[in-house]
Amino acid sequence: MAKRAAPEVNAGSMADIAFLLLIFFLVTTTIETDSGLSRKLPPMEDQVDPPVIKEKNIFQLQVNRNNQLFLKTGGEEKIIEIKDLRKSAVDFLDNGGGSGVDACKRCQGKKNPRSSDNFDKAIISLQNDRQTKYNVYIAVQNEIIAAYNELRNREFKREFPQLSMSYVEAEKRYNDPRTPAKEKDKLKDKLEAIKILIPQKFSEAEPKSN
Repeated sequence: MAKRAAPEVNAGSMADIAFLLLIFFLVTTTIETDSGLSRKLPPMEDQVDPPVIKEKNIFQLQVNRNNQLFLKTGGEEKIIEIKDLRKSAVDFLDNGGGSGVDACKRCQGKKNPRSSDNFDKAIISLQNDRQTKYNVYIAVQNEIIAAYNELRNREFKREFPQLSMSYVEAEKRYNDPRTPAKEKDKLKDKLEAIKILIPQKFSEAEPKSN
């Protein structure tokens, strides 16, 4: 008695299904990207005598190995939470405690004479411990940059109300490659004017190691 040949499996349909599944996963899968901090370093300049900086114009922030934030400003030292850092930085930058040539016409702060004189004189200084957690380091950086952006947004809207956008929105529009060149040229001058008004003087010291 002759044996029957085993039926052949049509692999064509299986290949089509596998190909469709591959396309599906390629389209729907998201690839995580590492977050980073965008920084533009200033050009190197020959400087013989460093400028004299008043202690009241420095917002000294330290993060220890236990991820605690110590703030020294206005002659006071205290521990603060990350959630309170942005407001503290804004209050310092916007204080406007200067008088005479150091007076700040745009500042809306308390004008405490023991705190920063004006936007240009105010400096934020940060020092971390080498054992500070990375997510804490990033969170602190984000809050400080957010403080600068909050004030820049306010002054941008005040200076250019016809644009109906904030400084951050204008900067995003400027960096968008789809934005027309003519519009970029107009935005560039406006963005630079706000950067000069509220310069981002953010100093980061070498991490401490215990």
